[in-house]
Amino acid sequence: MFPILRNLLLMLVLAALTAAGLLVGLSRDPLYSAQELASCGRFSSHDGLIAEAAKKSGLDAALVKALIWRESAFHPDKVGASGERGLMQVGEAAATDWARAQKIETFMPPDLFEPRTNLEAGTWYLKRALDKWKDRDDPVPFALAEYNAGASRLERWIAATGAGVKADSRDLLNAMDFPGTRRYVEEITARAQFYRERDQF
Repeated sequence: MFPILRNLLLMLVLAALTAAGLLVGLSRDPLYSAQELASCGRFSSHDGLIAEAAKKSGLDAALVKALIWRESAFHPDKVGASGERGLMQVGEAAATDWARAQKIETFMPPDLFEPRTNLEAGTWYLKRALDKWKDRDDPVPFALAEYNAGASRLERWIAATGAGVKADSRDLLNAMDFPGTRRYVEEITARAQFYRERDQF
């Protein structure tokens, strides 16, 4: 009886590995799909909260998820180099602005490790940036650059384009002298499109 069970278990493991290999191999981004499988569900564990927070803020859930992927790789307990916290790596100043705007008097920075709080603060901050740049050809690169590098650097890059208020997203990307921020914008934009094509939300 034992050899039969062992063989059955071996066949199940081989079938699972074959299915996983096919899933990864047929993906538009095999490396991402492999990381997603290896994460044991971490990459999708907050999808419901992401969709809820994005809807509440009037944002594209695919964009929010792509930002989280780039900021924290879906680790709700991540702490950034400058003290940013949680899934969307929200800084204390941005979170304080959010709490003040929402009239949340009990907010404390460690609350940002709670996924719902982090998503509400992060999507509010991202939406504020998108609204600020809504008159541009594509506000997303402007908002993402501000989210990553700060408003003063973004204003400097816009000034460097020489186009002023007429600077478009391509002008902005060309003017960036922080390769990391340009890569950040391009990676999040591409990953959001990847999620849209998978029809995740």
